[in-house]
Amino acid sequence: MPDKIVRMGRASGAQRPVMIAIAGDSAAGKTTLTQGLVDALGNDRVSAICVDDYHRYDREERKTLPFTALHPDCNYVQIMEQHLQMLATGQPILKPVYDHSTGALVRPELVEPKEFVIVEGLLPLSTKLARACFDVTVYLDPVEEIRREWKIGRDTKKRGYDRAQVEAEMDKREPESAEFIRPQRAFADIVVRFAPIPGRDDPPDTPLSAELLLRPTVRHPDLSEVFKQVDGRAMHLKLIRDEDGRPTDALHV
Repeated sequence: MPDKIVRMGRASGAQRPVMIAIAGDSAAGKTTLTQGLVDALGNDRVSAICVDDYHRYDREERKTLPFTALHPDCNYVQIMEQHLQMLATGQPILKPVYDHSTGALVRPELVEPKEFVIVEGLLPLSTKLARACFDVTVYLDPVEEIRREWKIGRDTKKRGYDRAQVEAEMDKREPESAEFIRPQRAFADIVVRFAPIPGRDDPPDTPLSAELLLRPTVRHPDLSEVFKQVDGRAMHLKLIRDEDGRPTDALHV
């Protein structure tokens, strides 16, 4: 099986990067989190790619199609899988590039894997083979009302849409989001939720609280020393049952 080959290659002792996936719906915060990790780890140690670059069609072509960019048929998923395998085993790739600001497919770029490879986008955990390439997987799951406002703000300011166009596109995408994007949540080692602080009527720009679901699929750091130094109201850990009924640790910040 191809995914077994990836695991065997990555376990062989050869020099390889730490592979991190960050999945989520459009405007969930994937690029922001990725840039934060790059800043924290150091640009010289991180290669970051977006799998939205594997779109099969440009923005104008998609207007004539019966599906949206969230649908696997709108993406070169097999090429994405091949490139993830290569990165996971320390090999460079010639990656396609999709320009979100114009909606055009532009000149490909060479990506050399560094110590860490961060892969973000709509569909990085959508197939078994893709998932086999990662050491740590993250799914961003903000409250839907907040995500919609983030998307409206971003797409009207940076991508040339008006509010009505963005809202219509989100409504069109909803069935495919439910079918192809949100199921990736089940395969994440860490699920990050953003939401307003409960019981408070804060101004719109107030920082959101975060809840990290730390599933037992990877080893998480010992936070006991951190908890000794912070107010329990600002950060606390408790055991909960996730949406699928599985017990998981929830870190509230």
